[in-house]
Amino acid sequence: MDGAPFAAGSVSLRLYPHNELDAGAVVEELRTQARLGEAGGFAGIMVSEHHGGFAGYLPNPIQTAGFLLAATDRVGVAPCPLLLPLRPAALVAEEIAWLAAAYPGRVGLGVAAGALPLDFEVMGLELADAGPRFKAELGRVIAMLRGDDLGALAGDPALRRCVDDPVPVLSAAVSPVAARRAASVGAGILLDSMSTLQRQHALCSAFAEAGGTASRVAIRRVWLGPPPEAALAAQRALYESYSPDAARQHWADANTIVADDPGALAAQVSESVLAAGCDAVNLRVHMNGVPAAAIRDQIARLGAEVVPHLFVR
Repeated sequence: MDGAPFAAGSVSLRLYPHNELDAGAVVEELRTQARLGEAGGFAGIMVSEHHGGFAGYLPNPIQTAGFLLAATDRVGVAPCPLLLPLRPAALVAEEIAWLAAAYPGRVGLGVAAGALPLDFEVMGLELADAGPRFKAELGRVIAMLRGDDLGALAGDPALRRCVDDPVPVLSAAVSPVAARRAASVGAGILLDSMSTLQRQHALCSAFAEAGGTASRVAIRRVWLGPPPEAALAAQRALYESYSPDAARQHWADANTIVADDPGALAAQVSESVLAAGCDAVNLRVHMNGVPAAAIRDQIARLGAEVVPHLFVR
């Protein structure tokens, strides 16, 4: 399970900041949770992006990935997803390539177009431009992280080393068109936790039919033991507040797998990932309003009692 977090058969963990803490304590808590995940056998850690302190997200996923790589010894870490339209593609490639040079074999990247108006407002950008910018830049970032098409950056030693040690990239996919686009540029796909299994299977099928061979990573929200029902409902309402209608029409009635028995939880997660046609899974337990101590307990229990029994290949 060592290495980049997207390998077939791997189980990764998503971490989120606890905004009830001050900034320094947020960083230290993330480091603590990353070390717990590593000790529990997770293959990778993912961190994602929104701005303005929105709902327990981070504005700086590449920098945060560096914090967590430095705090751990072997686990892979990925900004996943990073909102690609908010940054120049060349800058993303440079920063990821240098991070991979510092931590060989432990860095991945996931990218998405973004849908939250605040993220674009604070950058002085238009949300309407997100899709076109994403489509234009996705292939370029992937090529550069393979050491190809470097142009004026051909002298960069970190980008040049990607020829021999390319950085794996996932593209968030919520439609067959997005899945086919990822396949066409050699990316893997990251599937959201809200969609039905039928929808996820359709996306994986579109990816494969378009020639996609990279990882297909399913997101699964999980909870071992009695769940925090109010936090679950609030989390879903949050996603509903900004997700487009085109995505919501494919959502399942429930998006968290809950079980009291670790074996039952492992079986349900494994079965759902395989039914979707995916070959790796990213687990998430964080919910707004749930204290850090409860999240640490979930990470420790999942590592000890669930991860060893997951079969997602």
